[in-house]
Amino acid sequence: MSAIRLAVFDCDGTLSDGQAGVCHAMDTAFAVAGLPAPDQHQVRRIVGLSLPQAVRHLAPDAAPEQQAAAVEAYKAAFRASREDGSLREPLYPGIVDLLHRLHGQGWTLAVATGKSDRGLAATLAANRLTQLFAATHTADRHPSKPHPAMLQAAMADTLAEPAQTVMIGDTVFDIDMAKAAGTRAIGVAWGYHEPAELLHAGAEAVAQDIAALEALLNG
Repeated sequence: MSAIRLAVFDCDGTLSDGQAGVCHAMDTAFAVAGLPAPDQHQVRRIVGLSLPQAVRHLAPDAAPEQQAAAVEAYKAAFRASREDGSLREPLYPGIVDLLHRLHGQGWTLAVATGKSDRGLAATLAANRLTQLFAATHTADRHPSKPHPAMLQAAMADTLAEPAQTVMIGDTVFDIDMAKAAGTRAIGVAWGYHEPAELLHAGAEAVAQDIAALEALLNG
């Protein structure tokens, strides 16, 4: 039997572009919590962290009760936008075809994301991708990235070894998580952190487009 090849994808900024929804929900959350509106650039840079950690990064001097209020208000705002149909989280062009090709080539696919279980399930279901992924792990059940728990759980679920596992993501949180878990790490250039940051963090390469990512995986 050949060794399992496991490709673990981040979601926001790697598979899907959900920055507009994140920024809107964070604006609403900070207003509800009585905090100054967060800087939009900084909001985009914390995509990938668990929600409580993201709020702490954006409002480090806020009282704990304000941070907690912002977390709950964010969840409510994001849920409301999903339910009223205003939420837009389009997949990046070419992602669907890439995932199907990798699956057909024998790759085992997984997701490790700072999204909630509910949010990830909705994104995958809306794009008819649920069945492609052998394992999905979120910040609801694990410590925030860059802690390696999500990636380690994906490997345990699929019986993959670190040497045969690659983490694909758009932030240094993804790269640091891969390093902590002892796996390969490939960055993507279409997300929320700059390619130079990903390389500095230890990514073996940064794919500029879908074709380059597929070539790096199969090289």
